[in-house]
Amino acid sequence: MTSERSSRFKRIAGWSFTALITALAVLITVTVGWRPVLGAKSRELTDRRFERTPERLAHGKYLVEGVLACLDCHSQVNEEPKAGEAPVLTARGGGRVMVNEKGLVVAAPNITPDTETGAGTWTDDQLARAIREGIGHDGRTLFPIMPYPYYRSLSDEDLASVIVYIRSLDPVHNALPKAQIPFPLSRLINSAPEPVLTAVVYTENDAISRGKYLALVGGCVDCHTPEDKMHRPIEGMEFAGGKQIEGFPARSANITPDASGISYYNEDLFLKVMRTGHVGARPLNPPMPWWVYRNMNDEDLKAIFAYLRTVKPIHNRVGNSEVASR
Repeated sequence: MTSERSSRFKRIAGWSFTALITALAVLITVTVGWRPVLGAKSRELTDRRFERTPERLAHGKYLVEGVLACLDCHSQVNEEPKAGEAPVLTARGGGRVMVNEKGLVVAAPNITPDTETGAGTWTDDQLARAIREGIGHDGRTLFPIMPYPYYRSLSDEDLASVIVYIRSLDPVHNALPKAQIPFPLSRLINSAPEPVLTAVVYTENDAISRGKYLALVGGCVDCHTPEDKMHRPIEGMEFAGGKQIEGFPARSANITPDASGISYYNEDLFLKVMRTGHVGARPLNPPMPWWVYRNMNDEDLKAIFAYLRTVKPIHNRVGNSEVASR
């Protein structure tokens, strides 16, 4: 009898263990996926090298300093700007610590050609993989504060131009602390990187498609979409504003063509806001990087405005004390 009970117990235990493992596997699959367990997707590096041309240098400068806001994070800021004021950036490209609290340390790395503390020894493909795919030169997953989910849409030619310009920056010797990302966040971010395995070609059809591309790689939807309690963008609320940016009291604005958004804007006002950081007498609150976007030409800013006029109007009146609602 004892032997029979023991055998039955083992069978039940075996079934229970199998059921538990199966349930756990299903739970992981339908929630965070397997990347936090298996590691980030990553492709093998190649020996490609982007030809340095005057055209790429000029276009790369335009993208880095006027669309992608690279130097806004990868430079030192002596003092946080007040509303309506542009920050003073120093040690351009030399990187800085972005987050250092509660055991989380994230730094925007030194991307200048300095060979000791910067990107001077990184290959072109290491830079390309980091920018568009979220895998660092050393193979680690980059913290998604780096907007590579949006940069992955950069065309191959735009990517090449960005890298050519980055290579031209003056070397800055600036050692930064290593990233410290506590568990389980250190594993969860492995879901973010995605390899780019095919050519990315941008074909400009009209002003609206051009504006959509610029708004995408410029990360407009990231800041101007509210999040839920798990810091996930609320589906259906794209561009409706209300996102709370860490470290800043003001929420992002609703930039849809709804009455609670920017329906009263015309093309001239949009350009003036991007150039001056003011809507009439009201200054824009940081971290809206108007001081970056003011470096864009009129044609591209008009294209972004034309695209924003086509997005779904969403009623969401944003105030500094309000929580975004559907």
